[in-house]
Amino acid sequence: MVLKKNKEKAWERSRNRLRRTTETRGLPKQTFLIVCEGEKTEPNYFNAFEVKSAKVTTAGTGCNTVSLVKKAQIIVNTYLKENIEFDQVWCVFDRDDFGNTFNDAIFKAKRIGYKVAYSNEAFELWYLLHFIYIDSSLSRDGYIKKLNEHLDIEYKKNSTEMYRILFPNQCKAIKRAKKLLSNCNGTNPKDENPSTTVHLLVEELKKYI
Repeated sequence: MVLKKNKEKAWERSRNRLRRTTETRGLPKQTFLIVCEGEKTEPNYFNAFEVKSAKVTTAGTGCNTVSLVKKAQIIVNTYLKENIEFDQVWCVFDRDDFGNTFNDAIFKAKRIGYKVAYSNEAFELWYLLHFIYIDSSLSRDGYIKKLNEHLDIEYKKNSTEMYRILFPNQCKAIKRAKKLLSNCNGTNPKDENPSTTVHLLVEELKKYI
């Protein structure tokens, strides 16, 4: 019980420090549309960002790679009919078993003007980077097994608590993700395993907390 209270206090202290540093930036209000492959895992994570000077809309689609980018276009056009536009549109998806369409989705999204927060091979890579630097490929089950070695609770994909649990190590995860991505040239993301660009979206959201 004492350990849990100490962790909660550390979470609050870290969050308050981040708020103090970002409140002074005076950035204009931004609107985000984050279209996710997972119906709950990714939306739950990004919805937990307590942005103050931005509006974030998430959509969990159950679609993957190219079909997710197409779904993002449909969602954007639906909002446009109501005269609602987004400053930033992000597509969030994994490689998983869709290697043949993974690159196509990334490059198609960028051509349209969307940004991509991809994970090769699974979104859980981003979670694991909060604890360790890893540059060897794992299966999704492998990531979950590794996560359970570091978490105090059993990892559940649809948890609404992952942002809070991981937050104290967020800066470390960003540094590790950047280091991992620096080993890639970006021309063939499907073969750059492991790699992730989720930290790029995280850094954008952090500007508006």
